[in-house]
This record gives sequence, C-alpha cells and structure tokens, in this order.
Amino acid sequence: QVQLVESGGGLVQAGGSLKLSCATSGRTFSTYVMGWFRQAPGKEREYVAAITWSGTITHYADSVKGRFTISRDNAKNTVYLQMNSLKPEDTAIYYCAASNSLGFPKNLEYEYNYWGQGTQVTVSS
Repeated sequence: QVQLVESGGGLVQAGGSLKLSCATSGRTFSTYVMGWFRQAPGKEREYVAAITWSGTITHYADSVKGRFTISRDNAKNTVYLQMNSLKPEDTAIYYCAASNSLGFPKNLEYEYNYWGQGTQVTVSS
C-alpha cells in the first residue's frame, strides 16, 4: 500500500509562484511513475504533469508547459510541482498520483494506482 500526502497549496496572486510537495510512504517509491492532476470547481479532473521513476523524463499538459516543473527526490520519497507565473485559471485542487505500471507518459487517471487527498491552490486576479 502506498500513501500520498500533498502539501504546499495556498492563496497566491496572479503571476506568483507556489511549490507543491507530495510525500509518499512505501519502499518502492523510486519505481513508480508519479503524476500531478488538478480539478477546478465544476470541472473534471485533468492531467498536469508526470515524471519517470528516475526523474530523467518529464511530461506536461500544454496548459502548464513552460510554467510548471515536476521533479522528485527518491531519497526523500517526495515529488514536487513548482508552479510559476500562476494564472487564475490554475485555481484547483491539486492531486498527486502514483503508478506502478509500465509506459510513459501517463496522462490518464486510470493509469494511476494511488492518489493523495489533494491540496487547494487558489490564484487571485
């Protein structure tokens, strides 16, 4: 069983930055593909970014490309999402997810086995 706990959300003005963290339990963190998703009010959950187990390959949704950076520290069992140049449309609950199946990138919800509880990000205009 893998448990994921997100942190780092909050309220920020447009143009600002936030860094989300996702701490995981379990010895096999370094073998998982990790991803970030988000869900805005009244909308379906959408893919944001993913990173391979080694951290050498990343993938982003077009809406965040060039502004967000996903990274991981396998020694700390933690994955991060650095969010810069935030926009009001980035407002959402952000979820991290873990997948132990083969293949990359993974931009669909069903490809992930484990999910965190989410952290709220609010960007004011």
